[in-house]
Amino acid sequence: MNEALANDGLTARYTQDELNAFRSGQYPYLYANVDWLGETYRDMDATNIYNISFRGGASKFRYYAMANLTTNKGFIANPYMNDGYSTQDQYSRANLRTNLDIDLTEKTKLKLNVLGILSETRTPGANGQGGANLWDMIYTLPSAAFPARLENGTWGGSATWAGTKNPLAVSQAAAYTKFHERTLFADMTLTQDLSSITPGLGASGMLSYDNYAQYWENHSKTFVYGSNSVTAWENGVPSSTTYYTDGKESSMSSDAKCIAFTRVFNFAATLFYDKQINKDNKIYSQLKWDYEYRNTKGTDQTWYRQNASFYTHYGYKDKYFADLSVVASASNKLAPGRQWSISPTVGLAWVMSKENFMKDLSWINFMKLRASFGVINTDRLPLDDDSEVTNYWEQTYGGGGYYPFDTNYSVGTQSWSLGRLASLNSTHEKAYKYNFGLDASMFNGLDVSFDAYYERRSDIWVSSSGHYSSVLGFTAPYENGGIVDSWGVEIGANYRKKIADITLNIGANFALAKNEIIEQMEEPRMYDNLITTGKPLKQTYGMEVIGYFKDQADIENSPKQSFGDVKPGDIKYKDVNGDNIIDANDKVAIGHSTTAPEIYYSFNLGAEWKGLGFDAMFQGTGRYSAVLNTKSLYWPLINNTTISQEYYDNRWTPENQDAKYPRLSSQSNENNYQTNTLWLADRSFLKLRSIELYYKFPQIWVKKSKILSNAKIYVRGVDLLCFDKINIADPEVMERLYPLTRSVVAGLTIGF
Repeated sequence: MNEALANDGLTARYTQDELNAFRSGQYPYLYANVDWLGETYRDMDATNIYNISFRGGASKFRYYAMANLTTNKGFIANPYMNDGYSTQDQYSRANLRTNLDIDLTEKTKLKLNVLGILSETRTPGANGQGGANLWDMIYTLPSAAFPARLENGTWGGSATWAGTKNPLAVSQAAAYTKFHERTLFADMTLTQDLSSITPGLGASGMLSYDNYAQYWENHSKTFVYGSNSVTAWENGVPSSTTYYTDGKESSMSSDAKCIAFTRVFNFAATLFYDKQINKDNKIYSQLKWDYEYRNTKGTDQTWYRQNASFYTHYGYKDKYFADLSVVASASNKLAPGRQWSISPTVGLAWVMSKENFMKDLSWINFMKLRASFGVINTDRLPLDDDSEVTNYWEQTYGGGGYYPFDTNYSVGTQSWSLGRLASLNSTHEKAYKYNFGLDASMFNGLDVSFDAYYERRSDIWVSSSGHYSSVLGFTAPYENGGIVDSWGVEIGANYRKKIADITLNIGANFALAKNEIIEQMEEPRMYDNLITTGKPLKQTYGMEVIGYFKDQADIENSPKQSFGDVKPGDIKYKDVNGDNIIDANDKVAIGHSTTAPEIYYSFNLGAEWKGLGFDAMFQGTGRYSAVLNTKSLYWPLINNTTISQEYYDNRWTPENQDAKYPRLSSQSNENNYQTNTLWLADRSFLKLRSIELYYKFPQIWVKKSKILSNAKIYVRGVDLLCFDKINIADPEVMERLYPLTRSVVAGLTIGF
């Protein structure tokens, strides 16, 4: 901290006596060095998973039932420090599924499916509905802020760092908060055979109801915290201190309320015709109408949707297939008079392996070519800061000045001003989808699939402000003016072969997904490097780093940087547009998307010998970027936060001018914390997602029990290895402080 303050031209925070006290550790209650992570969390937790399922019935009644219970004990080191309750960060969930198939008559069938989920999450107590974020506290609080607890047992805290940010205190003394989730999925389908009217004719009706609700229980409490500060030294020894205290002891709260709910009702009626016309011709056709009611907690959050559709599938000689679908859809989310749309799709397939010219190719067991085209309409709404704009078709107004009617200003009226213009002649967002694919089975064990696709999304909702001058005097309307092209390929292969007593299973998948903004009604840009049209969605833009300022002479002889005053050790940027000024106009496209990779791939390996086997799954990504902006880890000391060892060891100093990171600063350094190529990292990774070792008990052993049909024991590891270029943080959770965990599971599966 002293180095950072000196770099900023400010007075040091710690005297030499205080630095000596930190080094010696002689006064831990005055000059602490707390491992907040080690004090708050333990290294391991335990998760128990129980599953049981039943299947049975007779010819006219069949059932399946499954129950699952998952309990997680959490990582908090000491959650049982209070009588009557735990402050553990834990989770539990119970699932119960029931499926019934009932033949009411020979021609009337009933299916009933019910899934209920109950879950409870418990976190240490905190103000607000989010619960305590202990990881944020750990990433924020310096180890020297204060002792975790004073000699008199009071929790540590100070005027600079409040005790409510003490993660150990919150994990033990703030009681707890609960979140309950209740979820129900239920559907019923009645199918009637109408072959008495004409062979192949049938009808069905479906009813479904989904319900989700989340409840919050606040049982948190507050506590007293304080700290001692040295006010005088004599001969290197503290001679006088002052005591600071704040907070108060309170009883546990008892607030509770529903914070989220969603209710969905669906109804569908279908008339279908399924007929093998003759040896060569088969057809399936259906007419369907379905309706959805969706209600979510909040204002203007009840949506109604309905679809009327026609679908037909035709097959000729089991070699040539054609599919046609036409869907008319309506949604009350859209503007009156603009709620209906028509979405047609066509699909063709050819089983080449059944052709005479391929019968002599014995190494090809099956091969099919397929292609499809479709137009999909959606009821997406314009977005304003990620919130849907439900009244886009209406002219909006804002408040203006007050006009009094008397000299006392007691009687008057409020004026109105123009807000956002109404969106006229709106339409649905559309996606024009093209797909070509190949499926093949070869060499009596190799399955291969290939898909190539192209999609043009048009009439995307965008703000039209880029097409109007501010002289207009009001907010520009939303328009269906966006166009985005997407294309890519997906390739998969799996090989399964049995050699003597050994069964091998090897597979791999690869997916490439690219996109480009074709039109977005972008405002005119002063420089070409700022234009985002023609670039991918979510393309990262930032400054190009060319090094650090070496000294004051380097600063004076370089183009002026407009992100505040710069000092030696600050980041030096490239003057991209050549105007001799470094500002936001010098931003360029850097790296790739930080939200989704362009490349996904995976491969699996498996083998089994006489019941003993293993399965391993690797998953990876490519062309994927991250912006390193985690507080304290990469952006340290801002607003009295802490600093990571990684940053400290690789910071710029006059003696280390080729450093990985810029100089230390105690302030929010606008220049250094611009999005730029220094903070840009390759987020690609390869993970050993799971590996399982198992043993299936021989059937001769199982049968001796007279009640078991199969049995298997296994040990499974999840996320055990990660290969990446970031190294000090998990590339999958760069936006979150809470880290991913490795897990090892031991289990027993038995069937009756």
